[in-house]
Amino acid sequence: MRRRPVSVGQKYASENRSGLEKTESDKVKPQFHCDLWIYFTIQNWILDFGRPIVMIILPLEWFPLNKPSAGDYFHMAYNVITPFLLLKLIERSPTALPRSAVYISIITFVMGASIHLVGDSINHRLILSGYQLHLSVRENPIIKDLKPASLIDSFELLYYYDEHLGHLMWYIPFFIILFLYFTGCFTHVKEQKQMPLTGWILLGPSALYYWYLVTEGQIFILYVFTFFAMAATVIQQRQKGFVLDSNGVFLFYNFILTLGLVGVWVAYLWNDEVLRKKYPGVIYVPEPWSFYTLYIKDSH
Repeated sequence: MRRRPVSVGQKYASENRSGLEKTESDKVKPQFHCDLWIYFTIQNWILDFGRPIVMIILPLEWFPLNKPSAGDYFHMAYNVITPFLLLKLIERSPTALPRSAVYISIITFVMGASIHLVGDSINHRLILSGYQLHLSVRENPIIKDLKPASLIDSFELLYYYDEHLGHLMWYIPFFIILFLYFTGCFTHVKEQKQMPLTGWILLGPSALYYWYLVTEGQIFILYVFTFFAMAATVIQQRQKGFVLDSNGVFLFYNFILTLGLVGVWVAYLWNDEVLRKKYPGVIYVPEPWSFYTLYIKDSH
């Protein structure tokens, strides 16, 4: 028998049905990105928070001062793994996000983290030589008597690259990417899904890490600004009948819990005269490692 020709309308209808089937199959997939959030939490704690700890614990003979330390290798791994995870997170966004903004943010993030890698590496070697983090560069005993005096300017430049420029180029694009992803984490009220148990378990260690990021990175203003932008987005989307999905809830609760932890930290050290001298001004958020060199390091 001769096959009947397929009309354009029938072909379009068939393709449309297959597209709908794919859409329906996509909906049944779990929305909460458990794997990515676990990867983020583990690598943040090991490669970022654990980096200076490894440098202190491991014997100095294994990593001479003129060679990269174990912490430096941790930082190198962080500079590769974190952008990859951020790109995977963006790929899973329910909505299309501006690619140019994502690419520029990723590139700037890698550049800023790499600048910080160099500055932080030298900074931790200075700590092993007696550098005190709770003092300014010019007030440090191993720096203030250097000759010629112009060397002190070079160390201040190093501090600027490490603690200011490196942090800004590292953290601003990082939070831009998180915010861009957050703007796509909204769903219709009737399709709302609750955060699973895994998300609640990850919330504690994840928020505790972000407390460390905000305090040690001195990015409280950036963090608060991002939180207010997220809160404003939630209010705007609610007016349109949309609510956060499970991933958006996880991010939003992370920010709320982190702000609470930062508040407790600041309240605990509010009357510390030594740290007040290093962190003057209205925004007073001491760094954990400054607290370590001031009160813990010499006690062991």
